[in-house]
Amino acid sequence: MFSVLSVITSFAFVFFGIHIIGGEAPPRWLTVLAYVTAAYGLLNIAILSWARNTRAAWCLTASKAITVCYFGVYAMNTLGSEIESGLEFVGVLLVGLVLWTNWFAIKKIVHPEKKQKKRPRR
Repeated sequence: MFSVLSVITSFAFVFFGIHIIGGEAPPRWLTVLAYVTAAYGLLNIAILSWARNTRAAWCLTASKAITVCYFGVYAMNTLGSEIESGLEFVGVLLVGLVLWTNWFAIKKIVHPEKKQKKRPRR
């Protein structure tokens, strides 16, 4: 379930980035954010695919790295500008939740939970 959600949100990141880049002359800071957002979405899809195929532990480390970097860029970009309302904090928290979900999906693929066997009752 988390894998499907991760793929959907990654495509949403890519779509958002391409939509902003292809629009009418966005401000420079928004263009940079759009490129970083699209790159995050593509990298997350690639890491998710590698994790599913190889189950390698480096996929989890790579996911952490791109997640922390993207969240840093997004949070600094959002909170560094003039804060107009408290909804900007909610937006940062929602993006953080989506990024955590993407990381958790890769964690579940790399380290699947082992189902415990039920002990017979005496």
